[in-house]
Formats: sequence, C-alpha cells, structure tokens
Amino acid sequence: MNNGDRQRLLHIHRYCQDIARFVERFGKDYTTFVEDRAYLSAVSMCVLQIGELANGLSDEFREETKDQMPWGMIRGMRNWIAHAYAEMDEAIIWETAINDIPRLLHFCDSLLETGEDNQ
Repeated sequence: MNNGDRQRLLHIHRYCQDIARFVERFGKDYTTFVEDRAYLSAVSMCVLQIGELANGLSDEFREETKDQMPWGMIRGMRNWIAHAYAEMDEAIIWETAINDIPRLLHFCDSLLETGEDNQ
C-alpha cells in the first residue's frame, strides 16, 4: 500500500474508533440512538468522513482489497448521508455502526499492524 493509502486508512481507523467510543458512551441501544440527535449526528458524520476518505484511496488499493471491503458501498453511504440527510434512514446508519464499522476497524487494524506494503 502506498503512503497516501496508509494515511487515509489511519484516518478511517480513527473514525471507526470514534464510532466505537460513541456506542460505548451512549449505549448499544437503537432507541437511544434515534432519540439522541447528538449520538445520531456524531455517528453519521464519522460514517460520512469514512466514505470521503475511502473515495481518496487509490484505485489500485481498492481493487486489491475489494474482496475484503465493499469500497463502493462505503463511498455510496457517504453520498447518501451528504446529499439526502433529511431523508436518512436511522436504521441503516445504526446497522452500519453496529455491524459494518467493527469489520472495517478490524480490516484497518490488520493492515496497519502488519505494515503491509503492496509496492
């Protein structure tokens, strides 16, 4: 992986950790998530930032890791949050935070810990 991809993964990792901390702080409860606008907004902004960073990953990196991570869906989630905020489905954001973000965090951990370098 090139240095630019590594830097973006470090930032993605940080946003995943932020989401994990929000879930720990506010609770793993969907009702709380929907009713507490700060919780919803904080998670949504992190998901948006993750998508923005994923968009900046090199085509080569996304191609090499596409079987491990659905980059197109991650980027699409960013666009959905950015352009249809008033119509966001809180359940989808919640499912992303609870089910998909831990997987992305693990993916980043594994690449960043090993210092994997594909070049």
